[in-house]
Amino acid sequence: MLPGGGVKDERKHWYFEDFFAGQEIDLGARTVSEDEIIAFAREFDPQPFHVDRAAAEASIYGGVIASGWHTCSMMMRMVVDGLMCSASSMGSPGLDGVRWLKPLRAGDTLRVRYLTTGVKASNSKPDRGVVWSKWVASNQHGEEICTIEGMGMFGRAPRGGGDA
Repeated sequence: MLPGGGVKDERKHWYFEDFFAGQEIDLGARTVSEDEIIAFAREFDPQPFHVDRAAAEASIYGGVIASGWHTCSMMMRMVVDGLMCSASSMGSPGLDGVRWLKPLRAGDTLRVRYLTTGVKASNSKPDRGVVWSKWVASNQHGEEICTIEGMGMFGRAPRGGGDA
């Protein structure tokens, strides 16, 4: 849930101070088509079960599935659109883990939640802090299909009150 409740926050900017352990931010949903699954896979992950309908049907998946990297890329876009573009993001020193739990299929609707798992102000660089998070992607049935765990650096709010 966003600070103040709900799934949308009308603030213009997020700072390090706006994050807290246990926080959940709903970043919305998007439906993926078979054409975009195949297009991404042809470019970046051309394994048969991503790009060839007949081969995919004969595979253990029983049909075309999205590349896990495509799923992660869509998640990243949703995190950027739903949070980072209005945040004092300073990038990330890396990820701790990615798990592909279930295949993402054509027609599935991907919903992403950003879960804040920890925060720590920097001792050596007082203009920033680190936010640890877990991004959870679910399908339209509420089944988790992918998780990403990592950390991001965020700038501190300006002294004197932050955004007006």
